[in-house]
Amino acid sequence: MHSPICDLLNIEFPLVGFNHCRDVVVEISKAGGMGVLGAAGMTPEQLDFEMKWIEERIEGKPYGVDIIVPNSMAEQQDSPRSAVEVLPEEHRGFAANLLARHNIDTADLYQQDVGRSNAFLDEGKAKDMLEVVFSNNCGLVANALGVPPRRMLEMGKEKGVAVAALVGAKEHAVKQAEAGVDILVVSGGEAGGHCGEVSTLVLVPEVVEATKPYGEIPILAAGGIITGRQLAACMSMGAHGAWTGSMWLTTTEAFTTQIIKEKFVAANSRQTVRSRSRTGKFSRQLRSPWTDAWESEEAPDPLPMPLQGLVAEPALGKINKLAEGGHEGAKQLATYWVGQGVGLMNEIQTTRQVVYDFMEDFLDATERLKKVMDD
Repeated sequence: MHSPICDLLNIEFPLVGFNHCRDVVVEISKAGGMGVLGAAGMTPEQLDFEMKWIEERIEGKPYGVDIIVPNSMAEQQDSPRSAVEVLPEEHRGFAANLLARHNIDTADLYQQDVGRSNAFLDEGKAKDMLEVVFSNNCGLVANALGVPPRRMLEMGKEKGVAVAALVGAKEHAVKQAEAGVDILVVSGGEAGGHCGEVSTLVLVPEVVEATKPYGEIPILAAGGIITGRQLAACMSMGAHGAWTGSMWLTTTEAFTTQIIKEKFVAANSRQTVRSRSRTGKFSRQLRSPWTDAWESEEAPDPLPMPLQGLVAEPALGKINKLAEGGHEGAKQLATYWVGQGVGLMNEIQTTRQVVYDFMEDFLDATERLKKVMDD
């Protein structure tokens, strides 16, 4: 294909797939798209290891990395040192009581020092992460936290690595265009994880129009995209490809736990919710008694990011571990980030098969459009 995304990223098909599992990343790229490794939470040493592992197995195909780097690295907040020291008893107690009602022992829930969150970078670590990214051989680096710092953009130009930024509003896209990013990932409210409120169907053409004064910046549509026909629709609105995340969570290679995969396959598109219960910012995830409880009148208001994550992650980590062992209460509570497209994720398949099915569906959709036009 001759999409600007294909030309810029040197890929055969304009499908970019985000996942935290390196095996999924490799398989997407080998199948003709581009796999992007989610590296938030990794240390620089872990990221370097993962990137080298990928490069040894990807057979020269391009891949990318998604990191969180604040625009003003010197001013980034550190995450709290200890959950026990800083988290309100009300929030810890609410989470513990919720688990206890589902027959989960909570005696040791907040006894371990959670340490500093690797997802939130101080200046030194941010610089180290950038050095790792640009010392390896990826073809794309995406920043999931606002406008990338100038040094990141400069290093991208120096190394020939495309720099992408995720946006959930027209105004954010304009700021990114002014900063000089190479690719805009335009993410609608249907997306899994942190997301805005405007649907992909509305947001993509809004951003296309708003960024025209800055030249034709390649746009990847995101949010609820599971099928090739959805990519065809987005490209008809001015996008040049798709950024996808949820669809890879039910692949055989993904790290997603088996119970979560089964829940996703059984879910419909109405069984997700935008909730602050996991990180303190609105993120879309599978609805479960965990999310319902935090949306109830009895729940305390979720703490700001990153504090709410320090409440939620110890609890959710315990839930997931017990759910894998068959604990019924934990299986009910188990949840994970996923978009509204979960209703289209109806079976567990290999990553390559997901790519091939997506391509075939895209071609079928374009043929239908041609037939309509010819008639």
